[in-house]
Amino acid sequence: MDVVETRVPGAFVFTPQLIRDERGAFFEALRCDRVEAVIGRQFRPEQINYSVSRRNTLRGIHGVAVPPGQAKYVTCVRGALRDIVVDLRVGSPAFGAYHVTHLDAESGRSVYVPEGVGHGFLTLTDDACICYVVSTRYVPGTQIDINPVDPDLALPWGFTEPPLISEKDARAPGMREALAAGLLANWRDAELQSTYGRH
Repeated sequence: MDVVETRVPGAFVFTPQLIRDERGAFFEALRCDRVEAVIGRQFRPEQINYSVSRRNTLRGIHGVAVPPGQAKYVTCVRGALRDIVVDLRVGSPAFGAYHVTHLDAESGRSVYVPEGVGHGFLTLTDDACICYVVSTRYVPGTQIDINPVDPDLALPWGFTEPPLISEKDARAPGMREALAAGLLANWRDAELQSTYGRH
């Protein structure tokens, strides 16, 4: 796999090497040992989630409180989408920075999202399906939602018409509100949770 670190510390883009022949293609979508070698800590899946969306659906920005924290390995398995990760870790040298990745089923490209970092995407095709391989199980009440069109973040979604967005995401607080309310993870706590929080 080719690996590129993003502007968000600890977030990486993994692009597999496709083996093609007359039948089609084969590639390794996820190798935990390879991910662990890159991130420098353990990554063991506890849960796998999928979401399916029509074109021009905007989901996010989502994260999980620390603790319990949750790292994600995100892959588009059908269609295409514009994926964005945002550093929401208070005290991070890149707080508020984001990285945009084009994810599509054909490339097999994936994004690793560390604990404390927000994630969202805009679908570019109908029936787009995204897979989340996550490091912790779902815990009710730990979800952190940030408004994806928060003007302070000014994320480059690139939509040309109003996107389809859930009421929950549309009413989510902006980054400043979330910061003032104490909802965001501390950079050091997120690092400690990712290193020592799982066995």
